[in-house]
Amino acid sequence: MIRPMCPPHELLQFRKTAFDVGAVRPHVPPAMAFAEIFPDLLEQPTPLMRRFARLLDETHGGPLENLARLSQQTTRRHFGRTMRLFAPLYVSNECVNNCSYCGFSRDAGILRTTLTVEQVVREARHLHGLGFRNILLVAGEHPKFITDGYLQDCLDAVKSFIPTLAIEVGPMEDEQYTEIVAHGAEGLVVYQETYARDVYQTLHTAGPKRDFDWRLDCPERAYAGGFRRIGIGALFGLADWKTEALSLCAHLEYLYKHCWKAQLTVSFPRMRPYAGNYEYTPDSRLFLPDRSFVRLIAIFRILFPQVGIVVSTREPAPLRDAIASLGVTHMSAGARTEPGGYTGAGSDDLHLTVKGRRVELEHKSGAEKATEQFKIHDTRSAVEIAAMLRAQGLDPVWKDWDQALLAHA
Repeated sequence: MIRPMCPPHELLQFRKTAFDVGAVRPHVPPAMAFAEIFPDLLEQPTPLMRRFARLLDETHGGPLENLARLSQQTTRRHFGRTMRLFAPLYVSNECVNNCSYCGFSRDAGILRTTLTVEQVVREARHLHGLGFRNILLVAGEHPKFITDGYLQDCLDAVKSFIPTLAIEVGPMEDEQYTEIVAHGAEGLVVYQETYARDVYQTLHTAGPKRDFDWRLDCPERAYAGGFRRIGIGALFGLADWKTEALSLCAHLEYLYKHCWKAQLTVSFPRMRPYAGNYEYTPDSRLFLPDRSFVRLIAIFRILFPQVGIVVSTREPAPLRDAIASLGVTHMSAGARTEPGGYTGAGSDDLHLTVKGRRVELEHKSGAEKATEQFKIHDTRSAVEIAAMLRAQGLDPVWKDWDQALLAHA
């Protein structure tokens, strides 16, 4: 018999402090950006953050099994038995940032390429043929290769057959986001990587990404620019995972208060092997264990009932199967993490970069391909993922939006 997670009056209190989007007042521009109040929140957490910390503690928060059951019930209440499927489409692995944990880091001696717009269309057509109608365009941050207008051209070229388009690129100004939205993007994903400022400064040694606050306030600028879907997360394994989780909770609570018109998603990607491993030695003490990973999913679902929760192919297949019905709402499938990964596009223009500048390869065998950002763990195809979901009584959702919905708005 499963014990109650906590006494009934406390469970009621947990539900009262869960974040209800419908209860949020009309939007008023925040007097202070999140970066300005974030340090104080860690010292003086909100009631919701205190509830989060208590649930995170296995001694006070109750057994995982009960949290998982409540998470599953909450998910079905708000999302039904559905799972939205998407695929990342890497358009470039060029980057001017030195991030010691990333495979695309500027000084990493990897094979790089930036796809032409025609090659992006080829990759998107391939994904469309597999059933995907939700694609995330991913690129490193390099103003010479990812030039002004490039992303807009890519969006214009694929939006006629891919109705849901999101981007994961370097942070931009408000007006740049407005233009990106006008060209068909509706979603933006930006991970803070780590919310620990000291760790962040140590790991980011060169490039515009060194600015902690600029990145931290990126979701707010994206919201001001008109994005209707915004995803945040932290890369677990860089700093103490409990502090990262609490910081992510604080950030999400802030965004729900000030960016309430947007659909928000949260993700907990964990460190995976990557091309630049020689630059960074992972600390096993910082790893987020599987049980704690599942616990995080459950807690975020309970306290933020309407948030989308994303789990990518970074995670192993058995774990993804086990958590599919417990609180997750979005999954990637059949993913590749290098430009041209689906069709081989861009392999004719492979090169190196030295301090951000292009250097041609001295020898080419013809079998080379662009270097991936990290190694995926769940290598199953989209068809296999969809079959797994159906076997669990879940409906794989390939398309949940079309511009035609606004035709008579």
